[in-house]
Amino acid sequence: MTHRPVVATTVLAAALLAAGCSRKGPGGPPRVPVTIARAEQRPIPFEITATGTVEPLQTASVQAQVTGILTAVAFHEGDDVAAGQLLFQIDPRPFQAALAQARGMLGRDVAQAQNAQLEADRYGELVKQDYVTKQDYDERRANADALRASVRADSAAVTNAQLNLEWAAIRAPIPGRTGRLLLRAGNLVRANSADPLVVINQIHPILVRFAVPQQSLGDLQRYRKNRLPVLVSPSKTDTVFTEGVLTFVDNAVDTATGTVLLKAEFPNRDNLLWPGEFLNVRLQLYVDDKALVVPAQAVMTGQQGTYVFVVTQDGTARSQPVAVERTAGTFAVIAQGVQAGDQVVTDGQLRLTTGAPVEVKGLADPAHEMAGDK
Repeated sequence: MTHRPVVATTVLAAALLAAGCSRKGPGGPPRVPVTIARAEQRPIPFEITATGTVEPLQTASVQAQVTGILTAVAFHEGDDVAAGQLLFQIDPRPFQAALAQARGMLGRDVAQAQNAQLEADRYGELVKQDYVTKQDYDERRANADALRASVRADSAAVTNAQLNLEWAAIRAPIPGRTGRLLLRAGNLVRANSADPLVVINQIHPILVRFAVPQQSLGDLQRYRKNRLPVLVSPSKTDTVFTEGVLTFVDNAVDTATGTVLLKAEFPNRDNLLWPGEFLNVRLQLYVDDKALVVPAQAVMTGQQGTYVFVVTQDGTARSQPVAVERTAGTFAVIAQGVQAGDQVVTDGQLRLTTGAPVEVKGLADPAHEMAGDK
């Protein structure tokens, strides 16, 4: 009975020793737990990344073209409006009176002009028979010409009065979303004031403006004949992308920045893009159908350059220098250094050295590594 505690202690120590040995190689150091992924060939787009700014397709500053009292506002701030929709109503009564007056003057002058023309025609016949003098005929003809000129002036005055009456009803020049109101009903509106009544931004569709280095201009011109997709997201880590198409390449390089201005158009049906917003932009020029890739997190940088840890058949890690051609999302495209099927370490590299035994804890799925992969 007195030897049982000693036996129990010995058994426990043996169990702990066995557990420790299970994480070691045969007679070697402990195995390092790692996560791996296989290098593989897959279609990878060639992309140019940039930072972009959202801007409306069109912007209209709505102003009054006549002066008067604002009697009605026919929309609410932030409403979507259609082209031609009534926005503001200025008191139309002064313009209706001016139109009636102009029409009255036109009618009077038309009647006088017709009578003067008839009289001039009569004098034309009489002068041929020497019943009136040539001077009398010339006076009648000049009077008819003057009254015809008055009719033309009156017609212009009627047209101007009609325009003023139409302008009293202020309509949306473009479809879009309204901003904040600067004047309310009851205020005096002045024609062509420096401050607009409201600003309308057309956001369906919408544009994203961004710049790329001039070194990319050659590739851009080479593939521009195709419909080049553009993907945007609020941040580099965001997995939700909005897709549009490249619509504009500026005709000159900005000498101050060495970049070329580009614009892409997006349907923006869900209003995810908002004017003034900053976005991460990916312009896809083409797709490399057989790019050799590894997860970007597998690539390390040291004094000798970039490298990855490859898991060998005997369960140890080997440092392997690689040449990274480019990155695409969370993938690194490898020009040389590894082959398709090689197992590279994606997590646990910091504890590895060449020849260290490893214990594979998980396999990264390359099919889900690239956020927004098309």
